[in-house]
Amino acid sequence: MATPQELFDTVDSLRNLLVARATSSSAGDARSEAEYRRLRTELMGDHSIKPRVPQCVRNCRSLSEFWGFIQPKFGTYQGRRDYLRDEFHPLLTMLEDGAISPGAKPTAAVTGLNWEEVQAVWQKALERKNSDPGGALTAARTLLESICKHILDEAGIPYPEKADLPKLYGLTANRLNLAPNQHTEETFRRILGGCHSVVEGLGSLRSKIGDAHAQGKKRVRPEPRHAELAVNLAGAMATFLVETWLKSKATQTT
Repeated sequence: MATPQELFDTVDSLRNLLVARATSSSAGDARSEAEYRRLRTELMGDHSIKPRVPQCVRNCRSLSEFWGFIQPKFGTYQGRRDYLRDEFHPLLTMLEDGAISPGAKPTAAVTGLNWEEVQAVWQKALERKNSDPGGALTAARTLLESICKHILDEAGIPYPEKADLPKLYGLTANRLNLAPNQHTEETFRRILGGCHSVVEGLGSLRSKIGDAHAQGKKRVRPEPRHAELAVNLAGAMATFLVETWLKSKATQTT
């Protein structure tokens, strides 16, 4: 398995290659194309960092596809440089700090809308609650966030690239008819309002005592019980969303 420094060098090389392509009006040569594919394959094959690879890299399998994405998105070279800097910054910072080690477990994320996979990721997140409560909190948020993104992608509903969990859930809930204001029955409104509160709480808990942001001297350290509660809430919500979406699709095809 590659060391953090080796991964950092790979990610940095990929970023520099994309910056060069984004700031040149000429088509990339065959050597650059081959290098992009090699670097991308290496990163996408490392499951410890794959969820953190910038979305533009995950979506674009070639430099020509990347050019088709970046060219109309930003009209200036500086805009493209700034975008790539921001997209790569979290991953480069993580690797620079040595956050990934050979024994580290990746943040929980699902690769598709599959009930069994949600259960598996849920269980893996729970297994972290004693050894890494902060990581388990982050995994809880990531699990629910990835489910919302998968549903929105399948439904063809756009969402901001940097949308937070409450925003993603709000769009998903509207699509699945799970928003409180879409119902008149008071009992349903309360239950669905409670679901929204759970999502808001998960986002807030993750920000305040999870491992996603730098903490000050008065950092509140999460305990296993905090992590277990957050993971179970996220897992239950993720399962509910998947089942609701699958039922919605089945109803549309009948």
